[in-house]
Order: sequence, then structure tokens, then C-alpha cells
Amino acid sequence: MAVIEEGLGPDDLRLARQRVARGARVTPLLPSDLLSGRLGQAVFLKCENLQAGGAFKIRGATNFVAALDDAARARGLITYSSGNHAIALSLAAKRAGVPAVVVMPETAPAIKRERAKALGAELHFRGTTSLERHERARELAEERGLTMVPPFDHPAIVAGQSTCGVEIIEQLPEASAVVVPVGGGGLLAGIALACAYHKRGVRVIGVEPKGAAKMSSSLAAHAPVTLPSVGSIADGLLPSRPGDITFAVAQRYVHEVVTVEDDAIADAARRLLVEERLLVEWSGAVGVAALLSGVLRLPGGPAAIVLSGGNCDPAMILAAGAPAGPAVMPPAPSVVPPSQSFLRG
Repeated sequence: MAVIEEGLGPDDLRLARQRVARGARVTPLLPSDLLSGRLGQAVFLKCENLQAGGAFKIRGATNFVAALDDAARARGLITYSSGNHAIALSLAAKRAGVPAVVVMPETAPAIKRERAKALGAELHFRGTTSLERHERARELAEERGLTMVPPFDHPAIVAGQSTCGVEIIEQLPEASAVVVPVGGGGLLAGIALACAYHKRGVRVIGVEPKGAAKMSSSLAAHAPVTLPSVGSIADGLLPSRPGDITFAVAQRYVHEVVTVEDDAIADAARRLLVEERLLVEWSGAVGVAALLSGVLRLPGGPAAIVLSGGNCDPAMILAAGAPAGPAVMPPAPSVVPPSQSFLRG
């Protein structure tokens, strides 16, 4: 299993924690009245929608850029992304004082384009699939000598994302399960490794759109699968293939991966906004969608659901979701504070 362990051992995760602390927030873990009441058990929301850059992606980007030598940073950075990794790399590059180039799909949401551009990135657009924008990024990197920053399938990216899992372990030591949105699998793999190394017994469960079921299909096939096409409102979860590293980690450490329909995703995002007062993009709402729609049943005990991002237009969320009942303002949630951790050193 060297593909997992190279650059992803406990020491690598500890080093990532130190680096990421300089560029990312410790996001709150909030009790969910919506889910706890519905499921009859304590459910908490890990609010990466409140993260710097609007999504968890700043964790991996910060760790990757910090790990580069001065020459690699000075050449300039390039990535390919549906949006959130583009924003994260743009922010990390701006902080490091180096240029960033991002290749996004022609269908990228305007809010994600605008945020990457506002951070100083040079934007390019190619096609609609991850394979198309990857190819264009590779061409530009070769032409201009830029350093490629992969969106998910690299040890430094996965190690950076693992810090989200470490925070959950600190904030909810009694957690029985963690539910994670799945795009290319970087966040899923990072959280799975954090739990495997430091909180064995926690079920790590992935959720992906039914129209982009690349990880669940790969796990069923016992090898990474490339889907012939993908489609979903969850624009951040549309890679057609998981990474080699992320698949290997998921195969070894992830309990299961389930899929949800777009209607359930839209309803979950709207209910999060109306009932929990949390703005969460469709990609970030898939875990809540899986629970509300009944496709996922949690083990007993407290559970954490990762809300992976919030780069979206609230009007679009309200327009797309199904009615969620009266918009009654809930009481202000209490934040579960982080504890001291052996991974902080």
C-alpha cells in the first residue's frame, strides 16, 4: 500500500496541520436541530462553508504551496478546477506573492469565476469535463514552465485536507461517523486517514451525486473507473474519475460511499439555508441530502456531516430547492470548541 503511505504517514499529517494553521480557519462544528430532530440522535455540521475562500480546498492548497521549494513557487502556479480549488489556489498564491493560473470549465458558476479573478488569478476556460481542463492546464504548464497544483490526487493535497478530519476528532471525540462529500476524493481520503490514524472505529462515509458516481463505481469495480459522462447540479463533485491515491485510501479506510439524486441535494441546500441559516452550495449539501432522503442510515452515537463549501448564490439555492416549511428562525447554535491535540505539535 505504498501509494497510500508515501507522503501520507502520521508525521506528514502533523506537518500539514502546522502549515495549514497559517492559512486556514478552524471551522465550527455546529449542532443541527434539523438533522438531530429528524434522526433522533446528535448530528453536527462541520462548517467548511465558513472556511477562508468559502470551501475546504484552502487546506490542501495551503499545504501544497508551503511544501514547494522557492524555485517551484517562483515559476508560478497552475491548476484545473470546477471552481473551489481555483479560488483556494488563487488565495494561497496571493498570500505567497506568486502568480496563479487556473483552468475552469466553460460552465463554471459566475460567482466562482469572479472570486478567483478578484484574487488575482489568470483565468482560462476549457470544455466541461475534468479531463478537458486537466489537458489544457498541462499544455499551459509545459508552455510556460508553471508548477502544477493538482486539485485532489497528490499527497500534499490529501494531507492538507486531513486537517478537517483532525478538527472533527478534536471537536467531537465521541463521534461514531463522519459523512463527507466526494468529488475527486481528496477530502474523503484526508478525513479517512485522520480517523484511521487517530480515531479507529469511526465510520467514514462518502456521498456523491448519482449522476457522478465515480468513487462508488470504482469501489464496486475494485479499481479506479472513468465514467463516460457526468452530470449534476453539484458542480464541484463532477470529476469523471477518482484519483489513484484517493481511491486507494477510500478502498482501505472508507466504510461506504452512497449516491443521492439532484432533487434531494437541492432540497437539502434550501433547508440548510431556511432552517439552519447556513449558506451551503449544492456540492456541500450532499451529506445532508443523503440523511434527509433516507439513502444513508447512521450508526448510533454522535455524527459529523461535512458542509464542504458555500460559494453560491442564495437566490439560486432558494429557487431550486423544494419547499421546506415555515421559515422559523432557530435558536443560535452553540459552537463545539476545539480541544488540545497531539497533532498540533
